[in-house]
Amino acid sequence: MPKILLVEDNEMNRDMLSRRLQRQGFTVLCAPDGPSGVAMAKAEAPDLILMDVALGDMDGWEATQQIKASPATARIPVIALTAHALASDQARSTAVGCSDFDTKPVDLPRLVGKIQNCLSRA
Repeated sequence: MPKILLVEDNEMNRDMLSRRLQRQGFTVLCAPDGPSGVAMAKAEAPDLILMDVALGDMDGWEATQQIKASPATARIPVIALTAHALASDQARSTAVGCSDFDTKPVDLPRLVGKIQNCLSRA
């Protein structure tokens, strides 16, 4: 089973998405903020990271930059998740090293397709 790290500060979103992904056959680890997401990426070596962009003190873009800067975690694909479907958000996600970008509310079949695509390329 692929292991996914979900970095999401909203408890309801974290709970709902993790349960839905588990039903799809993924093992899901959760981090409530950017610093713990960076630490868990190093400690747990997930196969993929779903990174909320709006995370408070350390946003998802900064957390992704730290993950991509570390040799231990640089190869882990990151999919940015955001409620904003702006082209600038997508461009910034790509610039910091995200493999893909998806919007909230999550369309599960679309997101699972993006996850599988990233995992097959990794």
